[in-house]
Amino acid sequence: MLVQNVEMLGKQILVEVSNNAARQLNARGMPLYIEMELYFSCLIRKQVRVYETIVEPADRKFSVQFSDKLQISFRPVMTKSCSISSCEDGKPPLSDFPIRKPQSYIPRWLHLDYSKGKWSGDFGY
Repeated sequence: MLVQNVEMLGKQILVEVSNNAARQLNARGMPLYIEMELYFSCLIRKQVRVYETIVEPADRKFSVQFSDKLQISFRPVMTKSCSISSCEDGKPPLSDFPIRKPQSYIPRWLHLDYSKGKWSGDFGY
């Protein structure tokens, strides 16, 4: 397992990359882009999104380079409303969530894995 700290907005995030994920990263020709999404709505949800192609973060201050093969970003988002009628295809429209003290919301850890041909991840506080 590859374990390393990265800094985002002055806060340390412990990143753990499983052995399988590290092998997959090393075999890639292009970087992998990981987005830790914290979703504020009628409820709070956290989700790790994995992008195989270049993705520009919504806000560069929430982005760090882990290695030449891995870019990590954090994105707080919110729904525009909690109304089910406003949802298209079961997905409510999102907008970036302005945070007054973003350091308080930066995750403490991120775990990345690759298993059965798929990337997966989790983050927490």
